[in-house]
Amino acid sequence: MHTFVLSLEEINQSKLKEAGGKALNLGKITGLSEVNVPPGFCVKTNAFQKMMEENTEIRRLIDELADLKIEELGKIRNLSSEIRSAIETEALSPDIAEEIISLHLQSGIEHAYAVRSSATTEDLPHASFAGQQDTYLNVIGREEILNHVVKCWASLFTERAVMYRIRNGFDHRLIYMSVIVQQMVIPEASGIMFTADPVTSNRKVLSIDASFGLGEALVSGIVSADNYQVREHKISNKKISTKKTAICALKEGGTDEKKLEPEWEHKQVLTNDQIFRLAQIGRTIETSFDFPQDIEWCIADDTFYILQSRPITTLYPLPAAADGELRVYMSMGHQQMMTAPIKPLGMSFFKILSKDFTLQEAGGRLFVDFTHDLASPIGRKLLLNTLGKNEPLMKNSFESLIARKDFMKSLPHGKRVLSMQTDGISLSLFTQAVKNYYKNDPAIIHQQIALSELSLSELKRRISRVSGEELFDFILEDHIRLKNVLYDPRSLGIIMAGLFASYEINSSIEKWLGEKNAANTLSQSVLNNVTSEMGLALLDVADAARDFPEVLAFFEKGEWPSTKSDFFRKLSELNGGQAVCEAMETYLEKFGMRCSGEIDITRTRWLEDPSALVPMMLSNIKNFEPGASADKIEQGRLEAERKERDLLIRLKKLPGGARKAAKMKKVISVLRHFTGYREYPKYAFISRYFVYKERLLEEAGTLVDKGILQEKEDIYYLTFDELREAVRTHAVDRSIISGRKQKYEEYDKLRPPRIITSEGECLTGELSTEHFPQGAVPGIAVSSGVIEGRARVVLQMEDADIEEGDILITPFTDPSWTPLFVSIKGLVTEVGGLMTHGAVIAREYGLPAVVGVENATLRIKDGQRIRVNGSDGYIEIL
Repeated sequence: MHTFVLSLEEINQSKLKEAGGKALNLGKITGLSEVNVPPGFCVKTNAFQKMMEENTEIRRLIDELADLKIEELGKIRNLSSEIRSAIETEALSPDIAEEIISLHLQSGIEHAYAVRSSATTEDLPHASFAGQQDTYLNVIGREEILNHVVKCWASLFTERAVMYRIRNGFDHRLIYMSVIVQQMVIPEASGIMFTADPVTSNRKVLSIDASFGLGEALVSGIVSADNYQVREHKISNKKISTKKTAICALKEGGTDEKKLEPEWEHKQVLTNDQIFRLAQIGRTIETSFDFPQDIEWCIADDTFYILQSRPITTLYPLPAAADGELRVYMSMGHQQMMTAPIKPLGMSFFKILSKDFTLQEAGGRLFVDFTHDLASPIGRKLLLNTLGKNEPLMKNSFESLIARKDFMKSLPHGKRVLSMQTDGISLSLFTQAVKNYYKNDPAIIHQQIALSELSLSELKRRISRVSGEELFDFILEDHIRLKNVLYDPRSLGIIMAGLFASYEINSSIEKWLGEKNAANTLSQSVLNNVTSEMGLALLDVADAARDFPEVLAFFEKGEWPSTKSDFFRKLSELNGGQAVCEAMETYLEKFGMRCSGEIDITRTRWLEDPSALVPMMLSNIKNFEPGASADKIEQGRLEAERKERDLLIRLKKLPGGARKAAKMKKVISVLRHFTGYREYPKYAFISRYFVYKERLLEEAGTLVDKGILQEKEDIYYLTFDELREAVRTHAVDRSIISGRKQKYEEYDKLRPPRIITSEGECLTGELSTEHFPQGAVPGIAVSSGVIEGRARVVLQMEDADIEEGDILITPFTDPSWTPLFVSIKGLVTEVGGLMTHGAVIAREYGLPAVVGVENATLRIKDGQRIRVNGSDGYIEIL
């Protein structure tokens, strides 16, 4: 029995901490009868730990490294280099060397070996660490093997490995290195096989890259590989590349680059028979791990050898298909402008509200099953004309599927999601919209707002009387009232009348005067927009604070209490603080139920943590003079009036101009009366949800007092039914909560697709760049104008440091971002369409805006000077 080494055959699932992820995976496939794995062994992590324990200087340097942040690149580079040097100069302990030599003798000293890392965090389902540590090929001789084991240890602290760990939140002190020593196969060809397509993520498509010689040529990028794709026992695609070089093993050890003979340059690396055999091996390994795999392979004497297998960590998780049929799922988050993950309690509430939809969870997000809608001609039309209008890239994605005839034939038929029975779609809605349009009486808006506020007051009164299990019955019953508020034809008819007017203005003015998006300017400073009022009202709160130095010093220090009571207590103790408290409390009374990602009931509201408003208030004080709120409203109103006069004058000069001008004046009136109401239903919805949340947190407090939960916020990681059961039984499995917290952190790193099929294929939609300047980043034009300025890439609203003239670049915006809009000069988002929140508010504030820009926060760097063309829909990096 060895202390520091294990043969590959000895490695099983219990040996992760000893062998590391890579060796663990090799040990597993070594036991598969259909798979050949070159023999070898691993130097266990306890050998690495022993070396570390015996060297206090290395431990000191690693402690120092653990304190560094991602921005401290120079210090990271220097410390990493010091640690590597210290490890490589450390003599290998004799007892470790002896055991390595012992297994080397058993494996055969005449062979060449590959020496590669196997860290405890490597090749795991949630973090592959692929390529972060070093691999050494064709290592010959006892001393060279011992030297390269130490080199592998040192490679744990390459700059790239250190940076990867920092980005992914791994502690350098808690990661240990095992080293695999494996017989080299001198191959004719080698490559990589993905058991799911790495480009489309389709789990049904297996992709093989192949090149001559060692796989190092392919990995290092010095050769273009052949690519073969296999789907259901057929080669669905084949690309034969020009291969000019190969990396080959040298007799004396090491490797060298070799130029291929001309007749080999265009030769297919693997025969069709070999492609099928290799694909079958890939599926066998995938079945063993029950997860798509990234596999390194080679072939010698017509025999395939597997050198490594790791999970494909970039795949988005699949929604659970109930019947094994082909399915198409749409991201609910892209429709709701919140692509971040939602906690389990938030998911439950959304499912209660959307119980008529077939909702599925995947990667911490919700998806709607639109399979049957796509399979139906009527369903397709409804799908493209409703959801497609809201998010054009979603429409493009659906259209790309519809164009694939074989795919469409495979879709099963059944009950559609979208029909005249679907909530929010009815004949009465269209009738009400037309009535509003022609009657053009804004009094209906005030009536709807009054009804909604009355309903909310009634809810607060009634919910205060219930507790325990009865509270959950009450909430389920009240969701019927909430749905009536959200889907009331009188309310939706107001929004639709505004949409009719916007469409009529844009289409008529473009037809008659050749001008695009005229409705944008006409929408500035409209009445009854509760969200734009929220942004402007915060300017008034900033005015209340700007003349009190102690308050400003408290705000600028940045160390604010995170609870409402502590925050206001601290603020009120300062000179002028009481007045600022009163201004903030007045603001919170109307808008405090809002926050970023507010459709998730578990998100912290401004009423719960008022300090979230402070950065925006400071930005307002820095960028605006006192009284800016009234000035901005008046400025927008005058701009809209000027635009209306200009259009009417130009129309009157046309043939039939008097009639056209009269018609347009009426339509502009409808637009300005009704378009602001677009934001109110969500405000009413979020107001109601916050009432539920407050009462549920009171129940959570009781569970904490009884020792059932550690903290009230633990309820966020339980479903509605699980929380109900915990309240009923006064018992909960805390391991479920801790496991879901960890999962949430993993999900937060994923970027959800707009559409995903049950085969795993992800679609994000594409935009044409045909008429754009060279190098322009395409998007969707939603608010006219062209602006240049500094790009501010902001992922979390609370991290925004905005100066006047900045252009906001962010994944998505919801109403809580509106207070930032008063300071910026332009907007770019990854998600959105013409009538999504950011577009509506950008038009009202007169900000050029482009939305639906794929990976905008990655393609545009913070601080770059850019030009946003909100009229044509693109961004130029200047």
